[in-house]
Amino acid sequence: MSDREFNSNDDLSLPKATVQKIVTEILPPSSGLAFGKDARDLLIECCVEFITLISSEANEISEKESKKTIACEHITKALEQLGFGEYVPDIMEVASEHKEQLKGREKKANKLEQSGLSTEQLLAMQEEAFRDAAQRHG
Repeated sequence: MSDREFNSNDDLSLPKATVQKIVTEILPPSSGLAFGKDARDLLIECCVEFITLISSEANEISEKESKKTIACEHITKALEQLGFGEYVPDIMEVASEHKEQLKGREKKANKLEQSGLSTEQLLAMQEEAFRDAAQRHG
């Protein structure tokens, strides 16, 4: 990969604060280990490269199957083909948890739609709840 190609990926990144939070959870200050900014930036670069590699392989798999959308099974096949098969069980677990979270969000959205209340009425109820909370905790 040329320098120019690599630099064109500069806009591909992960949120530094989120990566730092994850690292801090793994290496808490009490461990006595520090994780420098250069190390964090290198970790982000490696993660982006890994994601790009897996995405590219999954895209090829989906295209071979004449699919227009990359599905979870394309990701798992890509991981296995690239030698990362040991990650598949954890990924399937996370995917399952994500689906469950989405179901909960859909139920909440449907509850609002089925309430029969207008946006203005819902907004008024929200503002009243905020006022009540402010009085209790203000």
